[in-house]
Amino acid sequence: MEALRRLALATGIPLGMKRAATLERELEGVWDAPLAVGQVSLSTRELSIYYGRTLAVDRVSLEFRKGYVTALIGPSGSGKSTYLRALNRMNDTIPDVRTEGQILYRGVDINRPDVDVRFVRTRIGMVWQRPNPFNKSIYENIAYALRFHGVRDRAELDARVEESLRRAALWDEVKDRLHQSALSLSGGQQQRLCIARTIAVEPEVILFDEPASALDPISTAKIEELLYELKKEYTIVIVTHNLQQAARVSDYTAFFLEGRLVEFAPTREIFTRPKDKRTEDYVTGRFG
Repeated sequence: MEALRRLALATGIPLGMKRAATLERELEGVWDAPLAVGQVSLSTRELSIYYGRTLAVDRVSLEFRKGYVTALIGPSGSGKSTYLRALNRMNDTIPDVRTEGQILYRGVDINRPDVDVRFVRTRIGMVWQRPNPFNKSIYENIAYALRFHGVRDRAELDARVEESLRRAALWDEVKDRLHQSALSLSGGQQQRLCIARTIAVEPEVILFDEPASALDPISTAKIEELLYELKKEYTIVIVTHNLQQAARVSDYTAFFLEGRLVEFAPTREIFTRPKDKRTEDYVTGRFG
């Protein structure tokens, strides 16, 4: 029952008897047990996504492992961002989107109606292309997220705000101005604040959608350094159009084209010995 208690606490929604009975057998100890590096935390099986009648992602099966960064690459319109958003059900917010297949977090299909989407987004966090800090102080950007998930004690809030900022490599830059507006930060600092806000609620997986595309080269380098540190604790999936960035930061790479997964392999193989001619053409700049 401890897993169920944590589920209710994370979502803020008491679990009804029917729901509890449905989940108890599967979640007891499943979502709380620590994963070892290399274990699969998130996967998809034959995942297809439709916008109305238009097929955007076609039967994609992939696995994502703790301690590794997986890059999703491909030309614009290839389906990689749509696929990424499905991994924590952000596509639920888009009208007429329909999903087929399975999205498995620790072996449980998160598309099931008895799995609460807010809990999913706690365990599978998202960092967007452009920094989106709240119009609040630096401190409140993180404390607000923590309060939403049930943290009320001021000492605990202070400790977790500091810890999150340290893990996002931002604490030393903002520790003397925590109560200033987050909007006063540079673009790169705002993005690292958004990362701190995401990790404050203790996710296991972090999804990054072009996290450095709006940043200058120095800020981009800091984000890439941060990804290298974060992968020691998290499962990381990143969409990027920057092939050099994918080569630098990722351990595995998946190449998407026209909604299909063309090739998935260790990053070094994708960039030096791709098996599919379409992959070779893309990574060598012949198209895209």
